[in-house]
Amino acid sequence: MTEAAMERTQDNPIFESDFVIEMVRQMRAVDTYGTYDNWPAARILEPFVLTREKKREIPVIGDPDEITLSRVKAFYNAIAALIEKECGLMAVPMLNLTHEGFGRAIITVGKLVVMDRTLRDVHRFGYDSLSRMKDDADKLLSVALEIIGEHSAVAGM
Repeated sequence: MTEAAMERTQDNPIFESDFVIEMVRQMRAVDTYGTYDNWPAARILEPFVLTREKKREIPVIGDPDEITLSRVKAFYNAIAALIEKECGLMAVPMLNLTHEGFGRAIITVGKLVVMDRTLRDVHRFGYDSLSRMKDDADKLLSVALEIIGEHSAVAGM
């Protein structure tokens, strides 16, 4: 992404949303060498955007690398952090993946499972755009909060 394109995207209101702010925070947390310290949010989140052309370049069968796995973990960690922020209860994300990139992502609050998602082809993890990624995260968050509201006794255990 060019500097001019990144500057234009920084004006996008999506970068003000809680989810995108949390995603940037999560990505910076896994950056042990401080590479992302001076990067704008658009550049940090750029690997999450996989256009159809980029997805075609990735083989259909493949094993996810550690960088891709850290992105998947950051995505679900961000959702868990937003659940905690909204309801005040600790949310714990758990990922179980095979070396081939198949598995599950689960978020629990207390004894309650508030999100359960089957993962496939994790080596191709990404969204068409940041707004699609935010929409997916918002759906997961709203369903999780609804489940917590319905079963608050179990969530508080």
